[in-house]
Amino acid sequence: MEKKKVLLGISGGVDSSVSALILKQNGYEVCGVTLKMFEDENEENINDAKKVCDKLDISHHVYDCSKEFKELVIDNFVSCYLDCKTPNPCIECNKNIKFGFINKVAKELECNYIATGHYAKTEYSKKYNRWVLKKSDSLYKDQSYVLWKIPRELLSNIIFPLGSFKSKDEIRKMASDNGFEVANKPDSQDICFIPDGDYKKFLQAYGGIKSKLGNIVKRDGSVLGKHTGLHNYTIGQRKGLGISYKAPLFVLGFDKNKNEVIVGEENELYTKELVVSDINLLLFDKIDEWLEVDVKTRYTSKSSKAKILQENNTIKVIFEEPQRAITRGQSAVFYIDDIVVGGGIII
Repeated sequence: MEKKKVLLGISGGVDSSVSALILKQNGYEVCGVTLKMFEDENEENINDAKKVCDKLDISHHVYDCSKEFKELVIDNFVSCYLDCKTPNPCIECNKNIKFGFINKVAKELECNYIATGHYAKTEYSKKYNRWVLKKSDSLYKDQSYVLWKIPRELLSNIIFPLGSFKSKDEIRKMASDNGFEVANKPDSQDICFIPDGDYKKFLQAYGGIKSKLGNIVKRDGSVLGKHTGLHNYTIGQRKGLGISYKAPLFVLGFDKNKNEVIVGEENELYTKELVVSDINLLLFDKIDEWLEVDVKTRYTSKSSKAKILQENNTIKVIFEEPQRAITRGQSAVFYIDDIVVGGGIII
C-alpha cells in the first residue's frame, strides 16, 4: 500500500520539527518545505530545518516566496495602517502563504496533504457532514483564531499534528528526547518581519508613512491637544496621549479626512454591535438567519456570546454584552463550541 504523502511547512522551530517526527511516526511519507519569506532570510532557520529533515531521513525543499509575502502580507499591513486600521498579518500569511503558496508546492511535489505546526485541529464532523476546523486541546496555545481565513476546500487535506497536545513542555520534551538541536529554541516573535517589535519605525522606514501632526478631539469636535501621526495610535490606548483632562481618556477612533484622533472616556469604548467584511465561512455555505455563536475579536481576547447574520458580503454581529475597544482591521472569529464557523475583518 502506498504511503500517504504530506508536505510539511518546517520553519526550523521546535513546533514544526516535532510535527515532522509525529507525521513520520504515523506512517506518512513526509516532505519538508522551508519558505524564504524575506530576501535576507535568516539562514540559521533554514539550516535548523534541514538538520531535522536529515535526522528523520525526509526530503527538504526551500522555496522563495518573498515576492508573494511582500505583496500579500507586508504591503497589506502597511495599507491597513494608512487606512487607520490595525491588521493581523499572521492571518493574511496563513491564508496566502502557509496554506496558499504551500498548496501550490504540494501539487508540484505530488503531496496529498499539507501540514503545519499550528495548534489547531481538522476532522470530519458527522453532525455537519463536512470537514471542520477546531480549537486545539491546548486552549492556552490554540491558534484557530489566526486560521479562519484558510480556504474551506483545503480542510480535508490539512493535518495539524500538534492539535492534541496540552502544553509546549510536551513538545520540547519530545524534541529533546529525539536529539533535536532546536528543542530549546525560543518561540518566534509576533510579527516576523518586524523583529524588534517597533511597528511605528517599520511603517516609517518601509512603508514611507510620515508622521503628520493633527488634533486630538472629543466626539463633539472640541480640541484637547495634538497627535504625532494617526498610525502611532490604537483603539483603547490611554498612555502617551499627552493631554490632561478631568477623567482618563482613551482613543476611540480616527477621522482620516480631518487627520484627527478621537478620544473619550472609558465607557465610550464599549459597543454591542459590529460588522465584518472579507468574510470566510468554514462551517456553513451561508448564514441567512440569526445564529448564536461565541465571538473572539482579538487573538488574545476571551470569546463572548453573540448572534450573527449574513447580509450580502458582510456579517452583522450583535453581542449579549457590550465589548471594549472593537478595532477596525482586526478579525472577528465565530465559534460553535470548539468549531470555527468562520470570520471576517472588522470594518
